Amino acid sequence: MRVKTCALAVAAVLCSGAALAQQAEGNWMMRVRAVDIQAVQKSDPIGALALPADAVYVSNKVIPEVDFSYFFSKNLAAELILTYPQTLDVQVNGVGKVGNLDALPPTLTLQYHFSPDTAFRPYVGAGINLTLFSKVSLPVVNALTGADSSLDRSSVGAALQVGFDYKVGPNSYVNFDVKKTYMQTDLKVNGTKVSTVTVDPVLVGIGYGFKF
Repeated sequence: MRVKTCALAVAAVLCSGAALAQQAEGNWMMRVRAVDIQAVQKSDPIGALALPADAVYVSNKVIPEVDFSYFFSKNLAAELILTYPQTLDVQVNGVGKVGNLDALPPTLTLQYHFSPDTAFRPYVGAGINLTLFSKVSLPVVNALTGADSSLDRSSVGAALQVGFDYKVGPNSYVNFDVKKTYMQTDLKVNGTKVSTVTVDPVLVGIGYGFKF
């Protein structure tokens, strides 16, 4: 009788613990990801430098990312995607690296989550990206033109997203995410626009999420 009573007590504790863990899963979720930035290689031709179309581009890079999501319901959530300013190399075909810049690209998306009560939870999202450019250094372009070169300091564009969370423990998830963001900046020499550099990267990320 004592053995049965103890067994029932242990089972009750385990069940109540599982229930509390489930209840503890709140409306917030934080994820950390490693993200591979895959920028397009697209730009207008620059006659002053005798450069053809698509000669100027921003190189690819892997960066850290953190995001916070708030679930308005089981299916609907808003996600704010953050990182710190990332240094990206500016390249010219046939020349190589001509400078670098820092880019800070916060992105806000509204997501729809499918199958919210299963382990595998795919989602789609759409929103807006604001990219702030700073610490622009283009010494090679300056040398070629004999003038000061610069880039526009900001870019606003759409963001599209698809991905999934896979539950691996109480409140814990593995995440895979793909985003397409639209961003571009104008290259100026002595304040005069000479080309538009299109970045429009695909961002492929994998990481870990915790819901609370």
